[in-house]
Amino acid sequence: MGLLRVMMPSKIQLLAVLAFGVAMVFIENQIQYLEESRAKLELAIARHEVAEVEQRHSEDIGRESSSLSEKDDMVVIYNRVPKTASTSFTNIAYDLCGKNLFHVLHINTTKNNPVMSLQDQVRFVKNVTSWKEMKPGFYHGHVAYLDFSKYGVKSKPMYINVVRDPIERLVSYYYFLRFGDDYRPGLRRRKQGDKKTFDECVSSGGSDCAPEKLWLQIPFFCGHHSECWNAGSRWALEQAKYNLVNEYLLVGVTEELEDFIMILEAVLPRFFKGATELYRTGKKSHLRKTTEKKPPTKETIAKLQQSDIWKIENEFYEFALEQFQFVRAHAVREKDGELYVLAQSFFYEKIYPK
Repeated sequence: MGLLRVMMPSKIQLLAVLAFGVAMVFIENQIQYLEESRAKLELAIARHEVAEVEQRHSEDIGRESSSLSEKDDMVVIYNRVPKTASTSFTNIAYDLCGKNLFHVLHINTTKNNPVMSLQDQVRFVKNVTSWKEMKPGFYHGHVAYLDFSKYGVKSKPMYINVVRDPIERLVSYYYFLRFGDDYRPGLRRRKQGDKKTFDECVSSGGSDCAPEKLWLQIPFFCGHHSECWNAGSRWALEQAKYNLVNEYLLVGVTEELEDFIMILEAVLPRFFKGATELYRTGKKSHLRKTTEKKPPTKETIAKLQQSDIWKIENEFYEFALEQFQFVRAHAVREKDGELYVLAQSFFYEKIYPK
């Protein structure tokens, strides 16, 4: 019995040692399992982080691609005023569209009416904004300014235009109706056969040279409001000025057309890359010239300048000229008799957070 009592604790101790050993092995296995699980978890987290980075990178690429497509989602409208060198300028767009990959569309209105009906306004806005196959697009035509924002569209086109000294524009139009130009010399004009000079027309009080005929550039910029077409309206003048400054990307003047084209090329290279050189060397740029045009006498000019309509139209022209010269002064410089476009003159710094 005594020997049995001695052996029993030894067995218990042995079992205890064995149990402890098993427990240690189990714990070690659990620790190894946890370590492996932790490694797997860390790997999963790392893979997830990589996936997030790749996703962000993919989104960045998507945004970059989207921004590239946005460059093509551009529309320029040139609501050209008659006899302001508009055909000469438009020919440049036609010459460049194949090379620069954009579309040119002529807005041909019935009887050259610059005012669209309300239903046509809605159709035109819908066409311009949703006709993706025609983007980037350059639209041109003798139409009055149209405010796209009033039709509930998200994007608006960029307007450009050119204006001219009012009397010079009217004189050019007067002879154009009688003798045409060298663009389509064989085309019969509405007043063909009428040999009366512009001076004779003014002297005799003819309707084709009346002061009311000067009223054109203001309504083209003013738009589709009824008051815009009320000759001599100062409200129309102020609205035209407002639109010129706020709704037009750039408005040039006929007398400084090359500078206008140079600035456009710098601002909108997507459309006008190569335009300046083409204007200087191309054959079509100076193609359209009114034939048989005789400059008016000082007496004729003085008589037209007595009218209130001329005073208001001329005020608008001077306003447009001053604005264009202001833009040009901040966009180009002259060196050795040549104009060149200024490089970018701003940069970013102190960008936070780091």
